[in-house]
Amino acid sequence: MSSDVRKRKTSPDKQAVASGGDKHVGNALHTRAVLSRGSPRSWLVGLLPKLFLLLITVPLAALGIKYYLDSQLLKRQEAGLHSLGNEGLFLFSSLDLDHDMFLSPEEFKPIAEKLTGITPPSEFEEELSHDPNAEALTLKASFQPLLMDSMTKSKDGFLGVTRSALNGLRTWMSPAIPTAEFSANQFRAFLPPKNKLEVGDTWWIIPSELNFFTVYLPNNRYHPPTPRGKEVIIHTLLSMFHPRPFIKPRFAPQGSVACIRAVSQFYYDIVFRIHAEFQLNDVPDFPFWFTPGQFTGNIVLSKDSSHIREFHLYVPNNRSLNVDMEWLYGATESSNMEVDIGYLPQMELQAVGPSIPSFIHDEEGNVIDSRGASGEPVQFVFEEIHWHSQISREEAARRLEVTLYPFKKVSYLPFLEAFDRAKAENKLVHSILLWGALDDQSCSGSGRTLRETVLESSPVLAVLNQSFISSWSLVKELEELRGNRRHHGNF
Repeated sequence: MSSDVRKRKTSPDKQAVASGGDKHVGNALHTRAVLSRGSPRSWLVGLLPKLFLLLITVPLAALGIKYYLDSQLLKRQEAGLHSLGNEGLFLFSSLDLDHDMFLSPEEFKPIAEKLTGITPPSEFEEELSHDPNAEALTLKASFQPLLMDSMTKSKDGFLGVTRSALNGLRTWMSPAIPTAEFSANQFRAFLPPKNKLEVGDTWWIIPSELNFFTVYLPNNRYHPPTPRGKEVIIHTLLSMFHPRPFIKPRFAPQGSVACIRAVSQFYYDIVFRIHAEFQLNDVPDFPFWFTPGQFTGNIVLSKDSSHIREFHLYVPNNRSLNVDMEWLYGATESSNMEVDIGYLPQMELQAVGPSIPSFIHDEEGNVIDSRGASGEPVQFVFEEIHWHSQISREEAARRLEVTLYPFKKVSYLPFLEAFDRAKAENKLVHSILLWGALDDQSCSGSGRTLRETVLESSPVLAVLNQSFISSWSLVKELEELRGNRRHHGNF
């Protein structure tokens, strides 16, 4: 036992050595610790593992969150399918613009408008204030009333049609305002937006407000809503014909579109197309809607709208029927409605000349009389416009048609020309026969159904372009064609 104790004892020399050794080791450790704290390189070496761990953790966490959100979305989609079925889920998805399976107030707005019948006010551009120094443009309205014998109801003497229903139509014999003066800057609404400055570009002057749920506007109305922004000039122009124009018709396609036909250094030639209608009756008579096929025309104006060189607006009369008419036999939306179509010989606005200064100044800036010494008006001489880029009027009109009617991506030829072309190209003829026009507002029934459904289908468009020559015709025009052929003995 004593020997074991002796073995465990350490000699004083060894203890001293050990003690001294520990001191050296401690000093070394202390020195390394100081060096470690004081060296940036060593500090970075220690931080690298943490950064590496962080770089791995963040993407993994993001993947985990995405997986969780995707799984939750999938569960909501499965729950939606279970609750709504395929058609209901498709309807919900058409409203769910961000596809998160939740409807925000903005996404729910079409449903609210449909259920309440109330549309919140749209955002409009600030209306132009009147500029007393602006150039003046005088427009003249020309109007010939509807030919009553062109209506199909005329064939049986308007049997069953009450006289009060046609009061507004029978008494509308002349324009409401034969001539009117405008400021040139009022036509600023026709200028193209900043991103539509090339020849052939099209844009909406007044966009449509109809959507998937608000397919059409109510019939039981007498007075149009107050126009705002760009609507004001269109409403004012059409009010020269009748005091109650609706610049947003009840049925699609709504609105007004324009196309740059030509450009010069200082001027645009802009072709436009307007869809609008009139309410001819007032209380106590029931509503009577008068819907021309279209208003079209052109305006030549300076790029700052300070000067108007030309303005022309009219309802095309090259077809045998160009106006749709609908009237109610009651004051409610569910009242019985009569429908007819007819021919309007003339509805036209034209500038009597270019816009001219309201005040004439001499070389010293003094206002002078607009009449010369002889009392005759001062004659203005305008420089000739040289267009440096342009397309034809027909091509501009075609582009407007395609903007309004996607089905017009297929070319539709006149009846006889379609058969000649089909024979030359060894194709079949796709022919549509209608009571009213297929590509304007004068056909309210079958034409609207065709152009808004099957004819706008992408597969149908592809087949028609590839394998068919297309044509549409009015029944009345084919009847006239048959009569002419029989008269000449070759039909």
